[in-house]
Amino acid sequence: MRALFVGGVVDNSEMDLEGGRPPVHYPENSGGGHARYRLHQVGERADGSIAYAVYGAPDLPEDEIERVIEERAYERRFDAMPVRAEDFASDDDGRRH
Repeated sequence: MRALFVGGVVDNSEMDLEGGRPPVHYPENSGGGHARYRLHQVGERADGSIAYAVYGAPDLPEDEIERVIEERAYERRFDAMPVRAEDFASDDDGRRH
């Protein structure tokens, strides 16, 4: 899956993430008490796989992150259904509910 970043020093950067589920924060385990990027949206393909995960900078307002996500058209670019991070919960078998 592709990690996409909004705001902060890595704004508009991308990188590949390993694994089937994106972490809630990036970096996942900073351990230094530093603010981390927070998961805001996941793009889910028709087959249930994750195409992308959008992370927002720690101090960026939610509405600004949403505006940038729409402007960058990740849904169309990755041909995936956007799912808000709060709605992205799963069972142990990995299916969203």
